[in-house]
Order: sequence, then C-alpha cells, then structure tokens
Amino acid sequence: MSITTARPNTLDAWLKRLESVRLSVPQEVKEDVRRALANGNKTVPEIAEVALQSPILSLVLLRESNRSQLGRENPAVSLEVALSRLGLGPTEYLLSALPSEAKEKYSPALSQLLLISEHAMAQANGLFGNTLARLRQEVRLSTLLFLAPVWPLAQAYPELWEEWEQRVLGNNEPAITVEQELLGVPLLDLCLTLAERWSLPAWVVDGYRLLVKDRRRLVKALHIAHNDAHPLQQQQRLDEDLPLRRWLTQPGNTILLANGLAVAAHQSWSNPHILRWQRLVGLYMHESLDHIQQVTHQAAAQHARQQFIPGLWHPAEALIWPWDARRLHSNKKAAPDTQSAAANNQTPGDGLDAWRRYCAELVKTPSSFSNGIQLTACARDALAATGLPRLLLLTPDADQTVLMAQGIHGLPEAAKGLQLPINNHPLLRKLMSDPAQLRITPENSAQFRPHLPGNLQALFPHSHMVLRSMGNKGRVSMLAIIDNGGEPFSERDQQAINKTVTCIERGVTSYAQRLT
Repeated sequence: MSITTARPNTLDAWLKRLESVRLSVPQEVKEDVRRALANGNKTVPEIAEVALQSPILSLVLLRESNRSQLGRENPAVSLEVALSRLGLGPTEYLLSALPSEAKEKYSPALSQLLLISEHAMAQANGLFGNTLARLRQEVRLSTLLFLAPVWPLAQAYPELWEEWEQRVLGNNEPAITVEQELLGVPLLDLCLTLAERWSLPAWVVDGYRLLVKDRRRLVKALHIAHNDAHPLQQQQRLDEDLPLRRWLTQPGNTILLANGLAVAAHQSWSNPHILRWQRLVGLYMHESLDHIQQVTHQAAAQHARQQFIPGLWHPAEALIWPWDARRLHSNKKAAPDTQSAAANNQTPGDGLDAWRRYCAELVKTPSSFSNGIQLTACARDALAATGLPRLLLLTPDADQTVLMAQGIHGLPEAAKGLQLPINNHPLLRKLMSDPAQLRITPENSAQFRPHLPGNLQALFPHSHMVLRSMGNKGRVSMLAIIDNGGEPFSERDQQAINKTVTCIERGVTSYAQRLT
C-alpha cells in the first residue's frame, strides 16, 4: 500500500489528528432536522428520531450537550436528553454551523463503517428492544455511537480501514499485530481514550474498558457461552462465579454484544467470531443459539430493506450464499472469489472437494441452515459441483400451485424470475406429487417434452434432460432440472446426481426436524 502523507504513530499524535477531523452531516438529514425544529407541533422525542437518521449528527449533538458543567457531571445518554439540555434554539444554531454534504461524497470507508453502526443498532432493536423497552433510547444511541471513535480515522485515512478489513477479517491476521503496524498503537486503546474524551455514554466507555483492561472477564463469559448445548451446566458455572453472573445481567453489555455481532457479520454468518457473539447473546438472554441466529438474520434482512445503499456491503446479502462462503478471502494465496462466482452463476470452488463440502453441510445434524433459502442455495451448489453445466432448482409456493426458480447454474439471468404453474401441466403435477425422476432422452423426447411449459422448453432445448423432484416423507419441496449441454448423461453423471439428491433429501429432512 502506498501512503503519500505521513501518519501519526503514537497515541497522543493520533488523538490530536483525529480530534481535528470535522465530519460533515448529510445535507438531506440536516434539512429534515431543521424543518422538525421549526415545526412547533414536533415533540423532542420526534426531533430526536429525525436526528438519529445521521450517526454523525447524533454524535455532534451528544458531545455538545456534554460539554456543559451538567453534562460533565451527568452526561446525557439519549438524544432526547441531549436536545432538552441544549434547547431547540441553540440546537438550530449549532446545526447551521455544521458542515454538510451529500452522503455520496463520504469516503467509502466512512460510509461502510456508518452502515455497520446502523446495522448494530438494528441488531440491538431486534434482540433487546422488548426486554429493555424502558431503556430503548439509551441502548439505541450507545449502540449507534460505539464505533464513533473510528469514524474520523476512516474519513481521514480510508486506506487504513480497507487494509485492516482485508488483513484482519480476510487473512485472519491478529488485530493487535496489524494495528501496531498500521497505527503504531492498538486501535482499542485509541477508541477508549477518544470515548472518554468525548464523554460518550458510560455504556460505550465500559465496553471499551472491558476489551482493553478486563478482557479476562469477557473470555470467561465466552467460555461458558460456548457450552450452549448444556444450559444447566452454564447456569451452574455462573452460580459458582457470582461477580461474573451479576456482570452478565447488566444492560450496558448489550451495546458491545450488538456491535460485536455487526462487525463479525461484516465477514460472514458462519465464521467463529460471530458464533462466539451469538452464543454470548444467548447466554445473556437465556435463549438457544438457534433462536439468536434466527433473530439476528431477521434483523439484518429488515435493516437491509430499510437502509440499502448501492455500492456498500450489507451482511444480509450473504444470507442467501452457501453457508461457508466468505465475502473476503485471504490474499496471501489464491482463493475462490465468491462474489464473482455468484455473479456468473458459478459455485465457489469446484470438483470433488467442493462437492464433499456441500454435501457434508447438507447432511449435518442438527441442520445448520437458518432458512430455506440457505438450504436451497447449498443444494444448488452441490449439484453444480458434480460438473454438470446447466441446472435449474425450483421450489413450490405455500399453496403448492406455482413453482418458482430459486437457484440457477449456467443459465441466462432471466431464468431467475421463472414461475411455472403446476396445475396447468400434468407432468409437473406428477413430479410434485411424490419424489421421482424423469430422464428425457431422444427416444422418449416426443412423448414427454410437449408436456413441459413452453418457457421451460426454451431454457432446455436439448433432448437429454433429467427432472428430479426431492422432498421429505412424500412431500416434494424441490424440483431440479438438469441437462448436460446437449450431450447424453454418462453413468457417472447419473450416479453423481443420485448421490447428491440423497444428500439434499437428508438435508431437507434435517431442516424439517429443526423446525418442529
């Protein structure tokens, strides 16, 4: 990496540099807040809700509120309190003095970090919004601002975030080693000092103090959380360590938990880091890992629908990837590019090793899939790994009346939107009534092909096809349509299909058992 300007390399130098960085507020949010302040019918909570659209504005308002004597003695912990202390007039004056620009002009690194902070707030809402309803505003603001000490770093030195992201998340290099090389100081030390200087909420400061000065307590909790299959043993170990049990019940821990989840999910949903945080959330909430994963996936998907920003990565996109896929791969050696593969309708990895990996994931008990989309994606990749060039995987709707394309390989993009009415085509009805296989050859093509939907015949114009329906206990849940590029299927091809279908059906059974 080429750096053209000198960077600080001591804690004091970094503090001086980062405190001089002025972060701008999105122009559209600035105007929204100005209109809310001018509207005499708006309450302080409603104005605070508008201001929360911008993490940077939330940070500025909180810091300004905590500069006063009262703020230093009793720091504000929610935007409502901060706005009430500032007063609406001074708030409007402060707003007019802030630099503003379009969100699109932020550095990509800053935009990505702000999205991670907003995703963390969404996770906190989903996980703790009901149990901590009375503290909802405090939890939201503290969660949103936990990564605030890193924002000016990302704005002033965006290349550092990109390198840290690749080396720590992609290459799995130790964070402390990478940070010492890039910054000259541990990043957490820098964050803790800035959080204290900026009078960020106590829960934010406590989270960094835990990571910097009391990591042993966190490690003990993670060790207990790892034994999630035996909740009674977990409780016994907590009963033996009363200080740890009391600490674990503190609501301020939710801020670190939500941000830990959001940062870990930035890489994948199956890496060891996010599993540690999910298990720790389960220990905190007395819930199973399955339940926590379901809630975190739902929160991510909902946030992505609300806050999709073109050009930025949102972890919800990875929920439809193969379960072991990673967004970032090590650049120390050649690795499959999952994103490029997905864009080209190719499975990441190929050959026998890839096939074994996908089948092992399918037959795992209990099922590791959190939703049917993940199961279908893995089934598609397992079939593609057999080496067959073209396939379409369809699933029925809830009423079993329409087949919808859920996975393609080697087919045009238009195939992704394919829908086939089942009742209009007796051949499809037959295949969807019970798991079965139909192998079309030149000898029987005239008998069966006319009974296929016309758009399906257009996608598969050849006389060699396999249609295979799969399911659980007689109920069909998938239909695979495969061809060999116009060539006949060899005995080896048919064996590969049969073995893969067996794995898929075991995966369907395991997944169904998980839902019961």
